[in-house]
Amino acid sequence: MSVASFPDNGPGPPAQSELPGPPPPGPPPVHPAVLDPAVLDPAVLHWAAGVAGCPGVTVLRGLRDGGSPWLVRAGERELVLRTGRPGEERLFAAEVAGLRLAAQAGVPVPALLGHDAGPVAGVPVLLTTCLPGTSTIPPDPRPARLRALGAVAARLHAVPRQPSPDLPRRHYPIGDTDFAALRAGHDMGQLQRIAEARLARLAPTDQRLVFVHGDLWQGNALWAGDTLSGLVDWDCAGAGAPGVDLGSLRMDAAFCYGQGAAAEVLAGYEQAAGAPAADVAYWDVVAALATPPGLGWFPDAIARQGRPDLTRELLLRRHDGFLRSAVERLP
Repeated sequence: MSVASFPDNGPGPPAQSELPGPPPPGPPPVHPAVLDPAVLDPAVLHWAAGVAGCPGVTVLRGLRDGGSPWLVRAGERELVLRTGRPGEERLFAAEVAGLRLAAQAGVPVPALLGHDAGPVAGVPVLLTTCLPGTSTIPPDPRPARLRALGAVAARLHAVPRQPSPDLPRRHYPIGDTDFAALRAGHDMGQLQRIAEARLARLAPTDQRLVFVHGDLWQGNALWAGDTLSGLVDWDCAGAGAPGVDLGSLRMDAAFCYGQGAAAEVLAGYEQAAGAPAADVAYWDVVAALATPPGLGWFPDAIARQGRPDLTRELLLRRHDGFLRSAVERLP
């Protein structure tokens, strides 16, 4: 759930997105702060104005389906205000901790200006700077971008990290979602059954725990031309194996451009890391299994990033091709 920097892209998709987790079961109570700008809670705007150090904050537009995160004007600056719901404090805590640690690691991220878990604003909120760029996914592969994504993942993974309350252990991408539970009761086919059985008998050789983004794909990267201007959506951040992010990036590249594109991500990663990546096939399988039945919400998320041509049927074929190749490469 991106919180960061979304410039005005004109009529195209706004520069924000993710492969989000599924919506929470049942409709939670809706606080006014998560509705449209006309009813955005004055307490939230008052809090944001105080953080920004200006007399008032004006809501310009919602950046995701007309809602949070919000592009706001604070004096002469455009900022990004993310509002949550009661019960989402843990996600906001991961976002805050992830943004801070990424900035310390030299990863381009929006600057965190302030956050509140709810006592002041009434709901979890945070305010960040607005970076330039767009997260729209190009229709044709750009190897420089794919390599840059691999390289920035390697920079993250140079930071050792043990789990903590704000940055918990992440065993797979979008780690708050129980994909095995989502698959329960569905016939996932022979390929996925074989993949699950093979994975259960293996363990990765690299046991390091490092700082991971946890939901790393092209929709969570902002670009100014082919220059990476920022990574957003840190609410899945935590401590995990490097393969949590690398497998996610490689699968996303295969989704968008075919199997060969995953090699560009790996090349960028290994060049930046200065060493071969470990357990690549293992983490490719993990990434492919971290998907809902029939890919669920994934095709819609990708379409919102400018790729409606990637139909569910095409993505399912590419998913299975990626998973099959990974299973065949397992030891």
